[in-house]
Amino acid sequence: MPDLDSPSSQTLDGASTVEVRTSATASLIPTIRAVASDLAARADFDLDAISDLRMAVDEACATLVDVAAPSSMLQCTFLVRPERIEVTAEVQAEQADATVSTETFGWRVLQTLADEVAVHHVPGANGSAPTVGIRLDKRSGDLLR
Repeated sequence: MPDLDSPSSQTLDGASTVEVRTSATASLIPTIRAVASDLAARADFDLDAISDLRMAVDEACATLVDVAAPSSMLQCTFLVRPERIEVTAEVQAEQADATVSTETFGWRVLQTLADEVAVHHVPGANGSAPTVGIRLDKRSGDLLR
């Protein structure tokens, strides 16, 4: 695990960035979930916020794996700040019109677990596959929503 306290891993505003890339398969989601949990614990999140972040990352990754192209990588970027963690998860989609539905039970779960959640879709250029992603923010638990 990277040293989040070293000056080289932090930005001027005190944020640290951790990026995890795996094959976009359901069997590797627990690894990303564990990273999320560990980062939140190191950032002194309360136990409820750690649990919420872990479950939100799990749901976001599972949603993206469902629309991912067979050879796609699941990329998760964690921007760790003293009071919150911003997570961006992305995959290359199998189909050009692939989207993340905001009308599902899973989406409602994400909205409940995270303080902010959004989807994004970047069309593929020159025949490449589009990118589909979910961005979520989770506060440490000490701040009111």
